[in-house]
Amino acid sequence: MASVLDNDESLEETHCSTSSERKSHHSNKVKQNLITRLNRIEGQIRGIKGLIEIDTYCDDVITQISATQAAMNSVAKILLEGHLKECVVERIQEGDLEVLDEVLVTIQKLMKK
Repeated sequence: MASVLDNDESLEETHCSTSSERKSHHSNKVKQNLITRLNRIEGQIRGIKGLIEIDTYCDDVITQISATQAAMNSVAKILLEGHLKECVVERIQEGDLEVLDEVLVTIQKLMKK
């Protein structure tokens, strides 16, 4: 399966804590990529709001909403890939199989949308 990350974006520095704090630690490249994407999405949301304020044709607004949803899905895929390759593998190697149920619930949430 092809990676959703650009070739120069390594997950090597990514790992999730299995302690009660449950933090994710992404490499600076991955984090900056996610922030850039989210900033773009934030702009898209403001643009959609502007389209509604000026009474833009509904189909055009819906098209922009669809593009924004696709962008959010892209962010989720990047996060999910890193989570599976690092956090989930690490926890399974430590004998924590409950992480599989957690991942299944997360995937179900993503697929509802």
